[in-house]
Amino acid sequence: MGDLDLAGRAAVVTGVGGPRGIGFAVARALSARGASLVISATGDRVHQRAAELPTGTLAISGDLTRDHTAMELVRAATSRFGRLDIAVNCAGMTSTARPEPESGAVGQLSFETWRASLSRNLDSAFLFARAVMPALEESGAGRLVMVASLTGPVMGMRGEVAYCAAKAGVVGLVRGLALDSAVAGVTVNAVAPGWIATDSQTPDEHRQGLRTPVGRSGTPEEVAGLIAYLCSPSSSYLTGQCVIIDGGNSIAEERA
Repeated sequence: MGDLDLAGRAAVVTGVGGPRGIGFAVARALSARGASLVISATGDRVHQRAAELPTGTLAISGDLTRDHTAMELVRAATSRFGRLDIAVNCAGMTSTARPEPESGAVGQLSFETWRASLSRNLDSAFLFARAVMPALEESGAGRLVMVASLTGPVMGMRGEVAYCAAKAGVVGLVRGLALDSAVAGVTVNAVAPGWIATDSQTPDEHRQGLRTPVGRSGTPEEVAGLIAYLCSPSSSYLTGQCVIIDGGNSIAEERA
């Protein structure tokens, strides 16, 4: 097996709804390297994405803020493929099933809205990790990757206190998981994307991307390439990290 080859390995990828999202790009990257896939999203679009992936890809629709959904993904992978080696959580930020906004400064947020954001972006990550970890530990070389964000772990954004807190919490979760699972050969890492040209990118976010040092937003495929590396045998000594992929945005003190 080559260092980036994933043949014979089984993966679960969440957040695979939109055709131009990070989740679908990750699913394509892992399948291109030989991994067998179970993919999920909150809506029925996941079945459309599965039809665009190699034959044998399983698609499951479900809400990851509910405990049973992640468990169902694990059962599907282990039942179909006999194992689970890779788990990538791209769910969060936006959802077609729960499109209501969760933004606002602290004085504008109700406690219910605060909890909704943490549920979508942090509770879901915890439930996913708890479900996949036993199978990843059994693999002996498991890989768990969480998609966090530049917002929260590295930088802040006005009117997004709940999102900042949740995504920063994901990085703390990753570090704790990495320590607990290292002895079993599992690596656990986060990626922190900056401005990425996904289905959900707004016109203002596009303009912000033009002001990064590289002068554009990133692509889902660029994020997926990094995640595929973190899922590969080559990344076996890299764990507990938050890897930033932002076109240099977080190091630029000056703005054009």
